[in-house]
Amino acid sequence: MAASDSARVLITAALPYANGPIHIGHLAGAYLPADLYARYQRLQGRDVAFICGSDEMGVAILMRSLKEDTTPREIVDRYHPQIKEAFDRFGMSFDHYGRTTSDVHRETSQDFFRALAAKDTFTLTAEEQLYDPEAEMFLADRFVRGTCPVCGYEEAYGDQCEKCGSSLSPKELINPRSALTDATPEFRETTHWYLPLGELQPKLEAWIDAREDWKPNVMGQVKSWLTEGLRDRAITRDVPWGVPVPPDVAEAAGVAAEGKVIYVWFDAPIGYISATKEWAQAQGTPDAWKTYWQQDDTHLVHFIGKDNIVFHCLMFPAMLMEHGDYVLPAQVPANEFLNLEGRKLSTSRGWAVWLHEYLDDFPPDLLRYALATTLPETKDADFSWTDFQTRVNSELADVLGNFVNRTLTFTHRFFDGEVPPLQQVTAEEQAVLDALAAAPARIGDAYDSYRMREAIFETMQVARLGNKFFNDSEPWHTRKTDPQRAANTLHLCLQLCAALGVWLDPVMPHRAARLRAMLRLTDVRTSAPDAPASDRGWTAAGQPLLPEGHAIGEAEILFSKLEDDTINAQIENLRTRAAEMEESTDTPTPDTPSPEAPYAPPKDQITYDDFVKLDLRVGTVTTAEPVPKADKLLRLEVDLGYEERQVVAGIAEHMTPEEITGRKVVVVANLQPRTLFGLESQGMVLMSEDRDGTLNVLAAKGENGAVVL
Repeated sequence: MAASDSARVLITAALPYANGPIHIGHLAGAYLPADLYARYQRLQGRDVAFICGSDEMGVAILMRSLKEDTTPREIVDRYHPQIKEAFDRFGMSFDHYGRTTSDVHRETSQDFFRALAAKDTFTLTAEEQLYDPEAEMFLADRFVRGTCPVCGYEEAYGDQCEKCGSSLSPKELINPRSALTDATPEFRETTHWYLPLGELQPKLEAWIDAREDWKPNVMGQVKSWLTEGLRDRAITRDVPWGVPVPPDVAEAAGVAAEGKVIYVWFDAPIGYISATKEWAQAQGTPDAWKTYWQQDDTHLVHFIGKDNIVFHCLMFPAMLMEHGDYVLPAQVPANEFLNLEGRKLSTSRGWAVWLHEYLDDFPPDLLRYALATTLPETKDADFSWTDFQTRVNSELADVLGNFVNRTLTFTHRFFDGEVPPLQQVTAEEQAVLDALAAAPARIGDAYDSYRMREAIFETMQVARLGNKFFNDSEPWHTRKTDPQRAANTLHLCLQLCAALGVWLDPVMPHRAARLRAMLRLTDVRTSAPDAPASDRGWTAAGQPLLPEGHAIGEAEILFSKLEDDTINAQIENLRTRAAEMEESTDTPTPDTPSPEAPYAPPKDQITYDDFVKLDLRVGTVTTAEPVPKADKLLRLEVDLGYEERQVVAGIAEHMTPEEITGRKVVVVANLQPRTLFGLESQGMVLMSEDRDGTLNVLAAKGENGAVVL
């Protein structure tokens, strides 16, 4: 069942641990995609509940409190408001953002535990577990470090090796040690409740096999776990922080309840349910949460990062199945990881861009757009400050901002600030109307299919269409030679601007609101929670929204260009912090070529006369698309100012069409054409190649056609 076929859409984003601030990797993995989707669904007029909250019961919270010699409550009370405020400033449109230390969450988690215990879902097992004699406590999985038996990594956790991804138990680690005291742990007997995933695997496999439209990266990881065979997982722990095991359940089982808590990966996804309950209570309809969680015509979508796939695709569905009263997820569109400046993002090494710090320096919509065009939807992606600058300057300022500004400016100068009439429509003008009418379905299909990057690309294509139509129509000439043509040009460009005021709302809600205000476009639906109802929403924007004679407001600058000094300062701050962290830990920064890695040797010397034979020109990539049956090639159309060129580039394994479209590039313009896969390549786009084989587009500045000296 698609979202469009359901009565309501319930959207969740992974609960962030309240033990540190949010960074851009978090945003790209789960939160921005979820917000884009939720906002789009609201614009479609669908019944949406978008739920999230802070995960405050994890062992990571306890570990941080012990490290800082404070309490877990102090940690979560410090970071929960910081995270919530950063999300609010960024424009996250949660209907409710809760926290798992709430009374509602504790009661909901314990009731869920009771329900499964009453159905004899759990198995109760007495076993020996690692105990720290110095800390005088049993060690949760994350409190045990040791050598991974699979890959030999010496800093593996007791539940998972973060290097090879293997699922582990503390008993499997070689040379285990306590993460609390570094003591060698000893075995002592304790009793825990287990979720019998091995017994439930056939039911889970049948359900997974019916998920035909799930992303390949998600299905690949899930199928891998199923192929290896699921193991029963303990869902209680002996730690002093967490949701307590219900005393009545413990008593009935003959187990001492004191000191036993529910495993965080059992209680955390229940946080989606408890937060929905809190939202319903705040609305004055306390039972409304049942409509979203317990009626079959709900479309439930979990947005997560790839490290959470097993819990959301296997463990939580198993819990929901065994309970029996809840809907199962219709989609789990997990994203891969976001790297930073070509290196793995690492908070412990200072290699991160923190959201709250970013928001002190830049408007939120710039990052929303830059990340939305770089989301790691099917493979890891990379964020760089120079690419951020290019996105803002070349796409937002030069394409979108320029189109809006000159459309409104011309309307004020030559049509008294009113929408001119549309009469005697030509074939070229009808083509614009047809493109406008087709856009909402095309963009909407990408959103509905969780292809967010494609949706943003197609939205920006509307602005590119407007710019091209404006240029080709030349209203600065036709206002004198053919006034009706000029009127038609401005009428259509204003309608494109109005449509963008709606379709850009999911990705840039603040700037979209400013655009609508400039156009004095009211009585249209917006993507904010609890926004005023309107019949004019996503689909309606495919038809003219501004009537003839409508008075528009004054043009304002939507986007200002970012200077090199501003970007260089961010890069320097990042490197300085990483260097300071590296010096303090005396540990080399990972994921960079070692100093001994060989560089490509210099080629033979050439003369100056050889060099000047090259005609290097600046151009803008206006179109990029895959070449059929050629996995490594993209077909590019490059605007060189004086002409358009088709270039076939071997970069498809390094970047997507969306990543290079709109970029300024350097083209070898006098290279003899050659034919590749039936396409004539009329030049070459210059790239740099790192020692690890990564290709990067050479940044270029200047007008299209500028000579590179």
